Amino acid sequence: MEKRDILERLINHYSNGNKAKFATLLGVSPQSVSTWLARNTFDVDKIYANCVGISGDWLLTGKGNMIKEDVVPAKVSYAPAVGKPYYDVDFIGGFSEIFNNQTTVPACNVLVPGFEKASLWCNVTGHSMEPKINHGDIIALRECSINDIQYGEIYAVVLDTIRTIKILRRGSSSDVLRYVPINQDFDEQEFPISRIIRVFEVLGSIARFF
Repeated sequence: MEKRDILERLINHYSNGNKAKFATLLGVSPQSVSTWLARNTFDVDKIYANCVGISGDWLLTGKGNMIKEDVVPAKVSYAPAVGKPYYDVDFIGGFSEIFNNQTTVPACNVLVPGFEKASLWCNVTGHSMEPKINHGDIIALRECSINDIQYGEIYAVVLDTIRTIKILRRGSSSDVLRYVPINQDFDEQEFPISRIIRVFEVLGSIARFF
């Protein structure tokens, strides 16, 4: 099986044949997927990292089963001990009020293979982090400290007056951080570190499946 055949099967399986949606899943442009098809190639690492359940052997050789037989699909649970809590609230608007309220009960729990380190899930709106994180996705978060920040990674940050999800980088001075969007239609900004109230590592995002 040639690589373009493998890629076509992946597109059919993970996005019902929609190349643009498959590109979004991988965090690449639709043009990249079209180029891979034309050149009979693809980015193995990106596909393996973003296509849940894909068999590495099949991806490399085209032989055997495309999906690992032992993969547990993403699912919703109402058992407190199964999965991680999902709060039906947007991080940008209302998240702090829900998260800080000890009486708030999550809408359900979400169990997604590969996201076992998440502390919680919530909604995300906006377009500044597309195509990596899309409007309407749910995101997996794990709270961390300012000292835990790894520059170049994506974080969800609660500042004193706003909430934002951006790539964090060193700022123009030691007391500020740069907040960098992926979508180039949006501008990067700088905010003082002293304005940060809470910070969460964004472990990843998936399209809402429930």
